[in-house]
Order: sequence, then C-alpha cells, then structure tokens
Amino acid sequence: MAGAEDDNHSPATRLVTSGRRAEWTGTPRQPGAVVNPPVWRASTHLYPDSAALKAGKPNEDGHFYYGRRGSPTQWALADALTALEPGAAGTVLYPSGVAAIAGALLSVLRPGDVLLMTDNAYEPSRTMGRGLLKDMGIETRWFDPLDPGAFEAAICERTRAVLLESPGSLTLEVQDVPDLATRAHARGLVVVLDNTWAGPLGFAALERGADITVMSLTKHAGGHSDVMMGSASAGADFHAKLRRTAQALGQVVSPDDASLVLRGLRTMGVRLERETASARALAEWLESRPEVARVLCPMLPGSPGHDLWRRDFTGGCGLFSLVLRGKDDAARNAFIDALSLFGIGYSWGGFESLVTPIDPAALRSASPWPLPGMDSADRFGVRLSIGLEDPADLRADLERGLAAWAAA
Repeated sequence: MAGAEDDNHSPATRLVTSGRRAEWTGTPRQPGAVVNPPVWRASTHLYPDSAALKAGKPNEDGHFYYGRRGSPTQWALADALTALEPGAAGTVLYPSGVAAIAGALLSVLRPGDVLLMTDNAYEPSRTMGRGLLKDMGIETRWFDPLDPGAFEAAICERTRAVLLESPGSLTLEVQDVPDLATRAHARGLVVVLDNTWAGPLGFAALERGADITVMSLTKHAGGHSDVMMGSASAGADFHAKLRRTAQALGQVVSPDDASLVLRGLRTMGVRLERETASARALAEWLESRPEVARVLCPMLPGSPGHDLWRRDFTGGCGLFSLVLRGKDDAARNAFIDALSLFGIGYSWGGFESLVTPIDPAALRSASPWPLPGMDSADRFGVRLSIGLEDPADLRADLERGLAAWAAA
C-alpha cells in the first residue's frame, strides 16, 4: 500500500501516505513490510567492491553514499514534505528553522547584493540581516509588510531577493504574497517565503508566487516540542541551489530527529484543525474583553490582512497575539504570571499552550508600532500559542490572567 503518492489525493491523505516508499519500509524480500520508515543511523555506507563504490559517487538523492547525503529516514521526510507542497521538485532539511532561512538566502545572495526583508519578520531573521549577511557584504533593507508601493520603491539595481513572512510571527499581518511576488519577479528578484504559520496545508506558497518556501519543522510538523528542524522546498532549479549550498556547508539532520518529525507530520492536520478552532474561539472572546485593546489574529475581521487571509489561505493555526489596554510592563507580567495552563516560553505549534510577551516597537525599521488606529498607550503585547487543551479551561485560565492584570 504505502508510498503511492497521488497528486489527486487531498492534503490530509498525503500526510498519511507520502514518504512511505516500499524500499524504505521493508527489505528486498518484504518491501513495504512496516508502516513507518525505520530509523537508519549510519555515517559510513559500505559497498561490495570498488566498482560499486565508484557507481555510488554521483551526487544524487535517494541512494547510499555517505551519511551527510542521508538515509531512507531523512529521504522519507523530505519526500513527504515535497508531496505536500504543490509545485515543489524537492525539499532540503536543516537542523533548525533559522538554518533553513539562512540556507535559502545563502543559496541566492552574493556579496554586494541587497536583500529586502519584511518589517514583521521573525527576530532571528532580522538579526541575520544585521549580522551574518552584513558581514558577508550583503545589505538588508526593510519594508512595510502592508504597503506594496513602498516595497516596490525600495527595490534598487542591486536588489537580488526578498524575504517575506506571512503572517508575521509576532504581529500577524498577512501580506499580499501573489502581488508582491509579481512585482518582485518583474524586477528579476527571487522570492523566499517563511511559511511556518500556515504551512502547506494552509497556504500553497509556490503556487502563490514564492520561489522558495521555508518552514520551521520545530513547530507544527514536529508538534511535540521535542525536536528542532527546518526545511526549504522549491522547484527544480532552486532546489538544486538549495541542495548544493546545504552540502557545501555540511548541513545534515539526525535520522532520529527526522523520524520524530515524520511521526508528527502524520497527525499535523488533525492537530491544526483543533488548535485553529480553539484559537479562533478564544480570539473572538478576547476581542470582546475591555482589558484588551486589540487582537491580532488573521482569522478575525479587522486584523491586518484578514481579507487576504480569506482570499489566499485554506487554513489557520493556533498562534495569535493581543495588545493589553494601557498600563505598564508590570501589569503585563502579572497577566502572564497568573496563567497556569500556558507555559511561559518561546516557540509554538506544539501540543501545549504557550505565552510570551512581545514588544514589536524595538523590531520595527519601516512600519509603525502601535499600528495605525491604536492608542499610543496600548503597546504591551502578548503572544499566545493555543494547544490541544480544552478551550473552556484555557478561557478560564485567561480570565485569571486578565483579573491579575486589572488588579496590578
């Protein structure tokens, strides 16, 4: 049965069937004998003779040569991710989401180039632009994620690529990716999209104009807060560039970690459905609370880019932010510290709910914070990642947090 990838199958079905080729899930005598690809741990691959060693040297995916080129465990995960991404010819795996972003950018940028980065980008991406890329002679410029005209005006003759993130992982603005990609391609730019929030189940990145789509597999795909990994998927030409750069930098993931992510991938769809429904209900409730100045959730009308989310996306996730009304950092801390079901920590997309404070003003170069229409006193943000707990219990926990905020 396993391994019969079919483009006509729904994404939910491909989550189950992809990456399960018979030769990866059995033996020559019993191909496809087990459900999950076993964990192949190997640095050295052996050959029966010198001729076989020579025949194995061509740099191709899917056959043994040396541990850095992977084994059936890593190949199965990459194969499954490629099957989920319409338009992808292949996927490269990295030891973290940040490594995937770096690998994508270093595959297309050279000294003297300019990178345009959305102003709502993940903080490590911004740090990369100000640090590593700058040290390599690559200039990073930022643009307002909600102003396509400003984006186009920022393009210069040295601009080579653009890094989009839609929605942004703190303030959740949805960008018009098809429009920005069209403008970028008209000027010869490469479009890299961090698609971690929606993933391929919620946003078909390559079909919508991205050349390379990046995900932190630490989040939804892993789903259990026990593994770090990233991926970049692309059509044939850009996949070849990604693969070449990853090999030159010695980027490789552990087969044990690949097995954990592959396991998580199988249930990602049902987890996302539950987390999205809970997040939407909680966001709507929080929007009605007097203690809350603004809820930033693409799934809610009035959130920046909501109409684009309705037009372009086929799903959501459990991550959104809110802005508490006035007061100070001490009151925000009181809100956070009163929560018992929300762990205080970074990341998201796991089975458990998380909370972190956010201060977007310090991370803006080309767009305002607070957002237009918000009171300048309303600047203390909180990001919530909704897990698989009963939403009624989460709501009661948030009630306690809001009461602590009011009393602070």
